[in-house]
Amino acid sequence: MEISIVGLPLAGKTTVFNALTGSQEQVSAYSTGRCEVRPAVVEVPDPRVDVLSRMYKPRKTTRAKIQFNDISGMSKGQAQSGGFDTQLLAAMGKSDALLEVMRAFQSDEVPHPDDRVDPAADLGSLRVELILADLGTVERRIERIHAKLKKASNKEKPLQEAELALMQRFAKTLESEVPIGNLDLSEEEERMIRGFCFLTAKPAMVVVNLGEDGDPAMDLSWANHHRQTTALALKGALEMEISQLPPDETELFLESYGIEEPSLNVMVRECYRLLGLMSFFTVGEDEVRAWTVHRGATAVEAAGAIHTDLARGFIRAEVISYDDMIACETLAEVRRQGKVHLQGKDYVVQDGDILNVRFNV
Repeated sequence: MEISIVGLPLAGKTTVFNALTGSQEQVSAYSTGRCEVRPAVVEVPDPRVDVLSRMYKPRKTTRAKIQFNDISGMSKGQAQSGGFDTQLLAAMGKSDALLEVMRAFQSDEVPHPDDRVDPAADLGSLRVELILADLGTVERRIERIHAKLKKASNKEKPLQEAELALMQRFAKTLESEVPIGNLDLSEEEERMIRGFCFLTAKPAMVVVNLGEDGDPAMDLSWANHHRQTTALALKGALEMEISQLPPDETELFLESYGIEEPSLNVMVRECYRLLGLMSFFTVGEDEVRAWTVHRGATAVEAAGAIHTDLARGFIRAEVISYDDMIACETLAEVRRQGKVHLQGKDYVVQDGDILNVRFNV
């Protein structure tokens, strides 16, 4: 999973990035205007992995991973004035979701570029930038399709006309300031746009970056600007401090500020929910490992996430629910109680399932 952190200048993107990843990237009081991408890969916090690892005492424990990209170079009015830098578009386009940072803190040292703090207005400005970027892509594609239609064969025309109709629908939607993510698309339409990486079609997590006195329980209903959106508020600078503390000091620091858990834990759960993802596990003396798949994934798809050979030669999957494993405490007891279920390739994997795939290639 790859999440790109975006926002208008001086919103605190790098502060949030450092808070999530434990990085120590410089937090600048200015924007260079150049596109820069700073990636960091973090392990997905999942207490179930810890429990299974204690049970099996494997030689290796492997957690699921998530990559956050701190992306700079976006500014208000950029999409309209000259369009986004191609590097900026590419960096955002390849991500699975956008994490949109909105500023909600006052600072005399780092004044807001518009001399006001209004996260709802900033979200509106950012949203317009993303819509205009997509609209530019759509308009260019429409021009190309028109040019192709003049030379197209009778066999090619129906496909190109279908794509033209879809792009014209997108243009009308975007001109109404509605994101592409709000449209209902057929499987065929989803296939047609797969290579375009439209920014307003991506799930979005709005993160309101509070000052130390801000209220994380604030009303965020204004932030859910399309149906694939979730929102949360955090104290970015404070969370950044916490992320860089030794583990034995973290819990005490969290308690003193009334924070239940580090922002990374909350953020990852929300990212999984937003993207429709879940985890299943493989266990043994060699390794306990968490794997990430989409909700609704079948047993053969989960096998393919482990290795393509397992999907190609899939025979059966031995499935144990996490709760049954914890209740029984040992694999022998799980088997004695008949809690190991043999499932075929069409079995829909559940969050927390422990799989052992039988295969032959």
